[in-house]
Amino acid sequence: MADGVEQRLRAEADHCHPWSNGPGAIYAVHDHPYRKILYVDQGSITFTPAGRPPIELRAGDRMDLPAGTPHGAIVGPDGVVCWEGQAK
Repeated sequence: MADGVEQRLRAEADHCHPWSNGPGAIYAVHDHPYRKILYVDQGSITFTPAGRPPIELRAGDRMDLPAGTPHGAIVGPDGVVCWEGQAK
């Protein structure tokens, strides 16, 4: 699936790259100075934007996160592989 996910992301974002983590990995709350676009290629991850309901993403899902949005994340039980980039 990676080729399709990468192509879709590159059509709408710059500085695209894949990343992955194992089951249960936790990302502390942080933000980005750019609008982040993310596609889940494999597995699942739940993003926890501050003051908003959690966003659970699975393979094939897309997220558009506005610049400066504080968020954390928790990787699902099967790990996760994502592609992300900065919106054009």
